[in-house]
Amino acid sequence: MLILISDAFDKSLPEKLSVYGEVTDDKSRLKDADVVLIRSKTKATKEYIDEAKNLKLIIRGGVGMDNIDKAYCKEKGIIAVNTPKSSAIAVAELAFALMISVPCHIPFYDNTMKKGEWQKSVKRTELYGKTLCLLGMGNIARKVAERAKAFGMNVVSYDKYVESSDLATMMSLEDAVKDADYISMHLPYTSETDKMVNKALIEKMTHHPVIINTGRGKCVDENDVAEALKTGALSWYCTDVYSSEPPEASNPLLGCENIIFTPHVGANTNENLLRIGEEVFETIGNLLKEGKI
Repeated sequence: MLILISDAFDKSLPEKLSVYGEVTDDKSRLKDADVVLIRSKTKATKEYIDEAKNLKLIIRGGVGMDNIDKAYCKEKGIIAVNTPKSSAIAVAELAFALMISVPCHIPFYDNTMKKGEWQKSVKRTELYGKTLCLLGMGNIARKVAERAKAFGMNVVSYDKYVESSDLATMMSLEDAVKDADYISMHLPYTSETDKMVNKALIEKMTHHPVIINTGRGKCVDENDVAEALKTGALSWYCTDVYSSEPPEASNPLLGCENIIFTPHVGANTNENLLRIGEEVFETIGNLLKEGKI
């Protein structure tokens, strides 16, 4: 069996996977690969899949699978899976770091101190007692909710597929965002979530909230978010994800104030790469035992 590691994983993974067969990072060998490991960089399109004549399994290290043509994989009898549990802590910590940086004015204080300014008159606000709305209530959102509860926040959530939660009050989408001070997005990208956060939904938000997006860039209408930042309908937008990555020069968010950018690094912790590797190893082993690959 030939395993192709197409994107960046922990350096220990090739040796670990060698018990299953030959392991390579030579992308020119895609045509011979039985298993391909990807993250967000590689796009497993129909054309990509057709090039891999022996392909039996694609593993996406991480949560989102919108860079894999899952329907075509199913048609071709190729198994496509992700590592849904591995990244929860890493992404949740980044989401919370972005959220807390806004009321603490960390970017502002840092930038002005470096200019020799002493901006002590700019007052911070607290997360304590504020309402956090989680869009999506999966593994990552639950980790964010646990941290928010520890900060004394009120947590509400919308998830079409979750009726109740021990960590959040589940509501309709409009009710969940209505009185939110902070909104943290943890949605997969689907036809249902495409541009879910748009002008119409923003108009339902009464507290001019801060939106943190560590899910998928296409789940927001970037033009509407940019306009809402300019009018004050949104206080801040903090994002790790974009409609195209890296964002194009024409992206309307790049010209906005009250925005914090990170370059899609939610899952990029040393610890998480190790966890992803362990889940990949277990996944391949289990599928081999079941005779599926």
